[in-house]
Amino acid sequence: MKGTARTFGAITVTNALSTGIGCAAGIALSVYAEVTLSSTGSPEPPTFEIPPDCRSAIVEESLRAGLARFFPEPGTRVRLALSSEIPVARGLKSSSAVSTAAVLALARAADREPSALEVGRVSAEVGRRVGVSATGALDDALAGLESGFVVTDNLRNELLRRTDVDPSWGVVLYVPFRTHPPAPKLVPMFTRERKSGERSARAAMDGDWARAMEINTALVERAMGYSYQALRDRLQGLGAIASGVCGLGPALAAIAPTERLPALLDALPADGSQRLLTRFARPDSPGGRAS
Repeated sequence: MKGTARTFGAITVTNALSTGIGCAAGIALSVYAEVTLSSTGSPEPPTFEIPPDCRSAIVEESLRAGLARFFPEPGTRVRLALSSEIPVARGLKSSSAVSTAAVLALARAADREPSALEVGRVSAEVGRRVGVSATGALDDALAGLESGFVVTDNLRNELLRRTDVDPSWGVVLYVPFRTHPPAPKLVPMFTRERKSGERSARAAMDGDWARAMEINTALVERAMGYSYQALRDRLQGLGAIASGVCGLGPALAAIAPTERLPALLDALPADGSQRLLTRFARPDSPGGRAS
């Protein structure tokens, strides 16, 4: 039995570390997973065949969690193939996308088609369990599974709002090569910023994405020590609707009408960092079904 899935990375509107309320939107950088299930007929625990370059705690635990939920049969052999376009540990939700792709591909291999929210909740629990996320990042997981801006209560595992993205908008990304530390280590710095986090969350719930992103980015820059204000001002002057730090950074995203994107891309620092032009994800079409 075989199942495939394609899920997506995302950019941040509101980071959930301060309040538990997060907002994100998927972008067209994807993870593709293929899972094959077979049964040995034995009562032994399941076995996993994972390529060495794909093996990680988040991958292994996502497969275990998916198996427990969608195919809890003893003696199962799980074989995974995985590829990703998302830079790792830069704030673009690579862990959530890898997890949701693995879980959804496994579910489809078991002839199941779970909802985005069910897959996102499995992924969020895995993220908390393995320590890559303090809140579980349900917003990041859902943003990579559904189109539009999603607002979630990560502490209650609830979707609060989903709103379509203007189809004329796109995204430019500035992605330095340094990485960020694991989110759980940074919780104290963000809890000190709770008031700003609440203002960003309220703006996101009101659909004021630009304001939410602006408040959140000022918060993250203070907490993480980034200095993007001058760059963000330059991008705004060139037509950016909003710009801000993705997750814990160091990636910076700017949202703008499609015709303004080339000018924004040219304005990003030419310092050897990745500079990417992409669109918002539209993951409504399934990446694959069980076969």
